[in-house]
Amino acid sequence: MKLGLVAQISLITIVLIVPSLRAQSPDARRLAAEVCASCHGPTGHSSSPAFPRLAGQTKEYLASQLTAFRDRTRGDPMAQAFMWGMASQLSDDTIAKVAAYYSVQKAVPGKPGDPKLVREGQAIFEEGIPAAKVEACVACHLEHDGGIPRLAGQHLGYLVKQLALFNNELRAEANAPVMHSVSVGMTFDQMRAVAAYLASR
Repeated sequence: MKLGLVAQISLITIVLIVPSLRAQSPDARRLAAEVCASCHGPTGHSSSPAFPRLAGQTKEYLASQLTAFRDRTRGDPMAQAFMWGMASQLSDDTIAKVAAYYSVQKAVPGKPGDPKLVREGQAIFEEGIPAAKVEACVACHLEHDGGIPRLAGQHLGYLVKQLALFNNELRAEANAPVMHSVSVGMTFDQMRAVAAYLASR
């Protein structure tokens, strides 16, 4: 698969800015500050909904995603455009250290959203959508540990985008089949409601 122009630029950027990545395992804090901060903030508190908040995310999930970016097994458009190049030079040791670093940063608290939308989202999160055979999100996401990502306090726009990618089978990775089966029965408005609830937590 050919890399897009943005992905090529990302690859060139990381090779030029942090050439030491190929020779040694850099300190995770320094890597976060020198490379990751431009999109995710130095401690994982991304201010843009285009990029996920990493602070407080589980280290197992972060490590699995960084590995998938490096190995190009997570192939959604944003992954190709930004993370394939950025992760291409990371060793297993560096991935583990970066994942551990972000996992211990203080998570961003949720922000109150539209009360009606949040209530609708909470109902879907806790009860699913039986008429559409959509399972309750709480079945997997009640506890965020191991390979299950933390979703609370994440950007609303980012969450909606990921649900749409799963819905359209544009995000391919280990958990993609599960998320496709869940999201395929959801409307855009229902996705937004769930995202509003999670963003408020």
